[in-house]
Amino acid sequence: MIKSLTLMCLSATFLFAQTNTSDKPTWWTKYQALLHGGVDKNASAGTSPTAANVDVSNECGPQSETYITVNPSDPASLAAGSNEIFRLPMRGYFSSDGGGTWGGVDLPLPPAIGANGTRFGSDPSLAFDSRGNLYYSYIVVFFGSGNGVNGTEMAVAKSVDGGRTYPSAAFFSFEGGGNHFNDKPMITTDTNPASPFHDRVYVAWDAASGGSTGGGVRVASSADGVNFAVTRADDPSGPGRAIGAVPFVGPGGELYVAWNDYRANTIAFNRSFDGGVTWDRQRVVAAKRIPFDIALPAESFRGALVYPSCAADTSSAPQRGRLYCSWMDLTAGGTTDILVSYSDDQGLSWSAPLPATDHIFSPVDRFNHWLSADPVTGDVNVSFYDTRNDPTGSRYMTDIYFSQSTDGAMSWSLPNTRVSGVSSNEHDCGGIFPCAGIDYGNQQGDYAGLVSYGGVSHPIWTDSRFQLNPSSSCRTNLAMEEVFTATVGNRKLGK
Repeated sequence: MIKSLTLMCLSATFLFAQTNTSDKPTWWTKYQALLHGGVDKNASAGTSPTAANVDVSNECGPQSETYITVNPSDPASLAAGSNEIFRLPMRGYFSSDGGGTWGGVDLPLPPAIGANGTRFGSDPSLAFDSRGNLYYSYIVVFFGSGNGVNGTEMAVAKSVDGGRTYPSAAFFSFEGGGNHFNDKPMITTDTNPASPFHDRVYVAWDAASGGSTGGGVRVASSADGVNFAVTRADDPSGPGRAIGAVPFVGPGGELYVAWNDYRANTIAFNRSFDGGVTWDRQRVVAAKRIPFDIALPAESFRGALVYPSCAADTSSAPQRGRLYCSWMDLTAGGTTDILVSYSDDQGLSWSAPLPATDHIFSPVDRFNHWLSADPVTGDVNVSFYDTRNDPTGSRYMTDIYFSQSTDGAMSWSLPNTRVSGVSSNEHDCGGIFPCAGIDYGNQQGDYAGLVSYGGVSHPIWTDSRFQLNPSSSCRTNLAMEEVFTATVGNRKLGK
């Protein structure tokens, strides 16, 4: 009884708490881990065998914030990425057999700033173009010994072999760190054959996490993945309070970007019809209840971030051209859910938000979602963390679930499909005390990934299922968070 009461009190405390503020970017916990814990130079990576859930990272130490993409010219070729928490570089992953086995590689970093400086990468996002070139975007954070953050800049690395190697990267948009912070970039490419901007590369991010009034949402565009021109997509006279910008491209080459405007407490949106050179006026997808993040029981230390995940239907399905955005928000019952809205007029107006999830009678949280519109079938797919399988009702234990709409987000598959084969607990080890095998500052991170193509979807996420199975090959003797993926065959969903 004492334990149950304790858990209930903890849940009530976490529910409405906000763990972060806008002056601490989403890479802040990695910075703290490296600053105070040093760099783990003994970590190793390898490949993993085919399984229902495939261990992509197969590596010592924690990873977080996963992303995945597919090569449209060779759908068996997948590429992914994640944060390395105890190591400096970004981690890239590649598969040539549809996600059955994976290899890993580190991404390039520029020289550090100053004699005592160092730097690290954070916030992965990847996209193939129609020719099979792969682009991996991330930020580089520079910091010195005892001097704090020296600055941040954007990075886009290019691979021509499916992610096996990244010979070089373009580094641009350096900010000094005292005011602007580059944070949470997302990348996309224009793979539409009829587009006047065919194979152009776009990256969107926010540059106002330091409290700036002039940072706002930045969008970089490039015809070669090397040279980038940067514009501002939000209201240039506005306060620039944004997080989680995501770019996506319509079938005619229309460029869209959505983000969390936490000052106005809306999912905001803008569009460009000239390849990101100029922008329309800022609009609203929907109002919301949670401004920035929320300390859910399952992610109480880091907090679950509010951000949109969006896509356009570029298929030949009846909904071709429809735009979709998903995000997390608070329910009337005090839990969180994943909502989806769509637009049929290029973002001028949006449908009333509806849950992409099935109804559970007991309280359940959903967070860290991703949305993917299948460019072949037109299906809309969403994956997310879900706490429905926690037998205690404390909403600590998480699984990855998958939901699908075959009618343009008018309705969703019921019940949702459980993807993860093992539940994970990023809060404790089954008791009320923390487990040494979890990186609490990062937990599941700020987002997880999903990509769909030709009726097959690939969710990617991190979990701590190995926390109680020490690995003797790890310096810390603990596997901590690993990156997992799975293959979900659309239209063949089971319970």
